[in-house]
Amino acid sequence: MNKLLIVDDNKQITSILEDYAKNEGYKNIIALDGEDALVKFEEEKPDIILLDVMMPKKDGFSVCRKIRKTSNVPIIMITARGEDFEKIMGLEIVADDYIVKPFSLGEVMARIKAIMRRVENKENKKQCLTFDNLQIDIDTYSAYINNEKLPLTKKEIEILWTLCKAQNKVFSREQLLNMIWGYDYFGDNRTADSHIKRLRAKIDKFEHISWDITTIWGVGYKFEVKENEKK
Repeated sequence: MNKLLIVDDNKQITSILEDYAKNEGYKNIIALDGEDALVKFEEEKPDIILLDVMMPKKDGFSVCRKIRKTSNVPIIMITARGEDFEKIMGLEIVADDYIVKPFSLGEVMARIKAIMRRVENKENKKQCLTFDNLQIDIDTYSAYINNEKLPLTKKEIEILWTLCKAQNKVFSREQLLNMIWGYDYFGDNRTADSHIKRLRAKIDKFEHISWDITTIWGVGYKFEVKENEKK
């Protein structure tokens, strides 16, 4: 039975989410503020977290940053403001998804199930990829160029892994969103562009003449392997 940590200072919301998730087969842990969330996270080791942004003691952004220092546990942020999107899905916070209030219980569970399916699929497909001076280990969510670890976020690793697994294949923005964020993702197509822009900025600090992430204008992106590739 998967453990779900629900973090929200609104007891009515946590009670409704708890009842609904319990009927879906989840063991629920409840935290009503940010500090309690970090305590429950360490004690219970949840499989996935629903994390409200605005809370007493520590806000959701602070809690997410703290958890990300030690864990890649899936985190879905709950926000009352749609404009928090870039911060939630961006470089510092690195949440897996976000939901804007008011939300439907069905939508919440659909998001949870989609993320858990992706986690289970990754656990069943443990692999590493190597292209010349680039190595990617999806098990540890790490990537190296010339044996130097790249400071990539979780989503940047997933994008790089997805592109590299199908070298020279062009992926549209919609395909990347569906494969990495899930088919029920409701965000903007610019999400893929912004993540790839940050990914490129990090890898372009190193020489990589035998491979590159290439833009196919009007279509999408591909991981291009040139003549001197080494698998």
